[in-house]
Amino acid sequence: MKGRWLFWTIAANLLVLIGLAFAYPHLMVSPGPVVSAHAEVGTDCFACHRPWRGASATLCIECHKLPDIGLRTTKGMAIVPKASQPRLKSSFHQALIEQDCMACHTDHRSPRLAQQGHQSFSHALLRPAVQKQCDGCHQKPTDTLHLKVAGDCQACHRQEAWKPATVDHAKSFVLDRDHDAPCVTCHKGNDYSTFTCYGCHEHTPANTRAEHEKEGIRDFENCVECHRDPGVEPKKTGLSKDRGERRRD
Repeated sequence: MKGRWLFWTIAANLLVLIGLAFAYPHLMVSPGPVVSAHAEVGTDCFACHRPWRGASATLCIECHKLPDIGLRTTKGMAIVPKASQPRLKSSFHQALIEQDCMACHTDHRSPRLAQQGHQSFSHALLRPAVQKQCDGCHQKPTDTLHLKVAGDCQACHRQEAWKPATVDHAKSFVLDRDHDAPCVTCHKGNDYSTFTCYGCHEHTPANTRAEHEKEGIRDFENCVECHRDPGVEPKKTGLSKDRGERRRD
C-alpha cells in the first residue's frame, strides 16, 4: 500500500512538472534570457522550438525572410551595422549549403552551456560556386591600396580571417610616391603571382639586358630581387660573365 502511494505521488509530481514545462517553458526549461532582438517572443518558446525536437530553422524563416536576413529587420527596416561589424552588400543566406540557422546562431545569452554549440560563420557553409565571390557580399575596402586592386581576394587574404593578409607588398617591393600606379600596370590581367616592370618604364628588355651585362649582371629577370626599394641604390648582384658565379660588389 505504501509503495503504491509513493508511486502515485511521484507520478503526480512528474505530471505537474511536465504540465508546468509546457505552460511556462521560459521559466522551467529555458537556459537563459534571449537576445534583445527577440524580446517580443522571449516567453514564447514555441515561436522558435518544436516540442521534443528543439529549435527549428523552418520557424526562423517564417519571421526572417531569406532575401532580407542581415539586411532588414522582420518589420522591413534597414539594418545599420555597428562600426565594428562588417558591412554586407547583399544577403548570403540563400547561398548556404543548407538552411541550418543553429550552425551559427544561438538566441540564449546564458548560461555558458547554451553557448557551447555556437560557432562563428564559416565560408565552407557556402556553395562552392560562390565561395570566391567576395564582392558579392562584402564592400570593397576603400584604402588607397585596395582601390587599385581587382581580382581574387584570396590572392592575399584567407577566408578564415581577413587579417593578417598573407602578402606584405613592402617585403617584395616598396610602393613609394613614384610607384603609385594601378596594380594592373605591373600585374597583367590581375595575376598577382607574376609581375612586369615594363608596363611603365621606358627601357626595353633588350636595353635592360645590355645595361646589366655591362655590370656583369646576368640574372635580371626578377627586377625586385635587387630593386626592392626604389629609393635605395641596389647592390650589384648577378652572375659573372666569365665564371657564371653570383657576385656582390
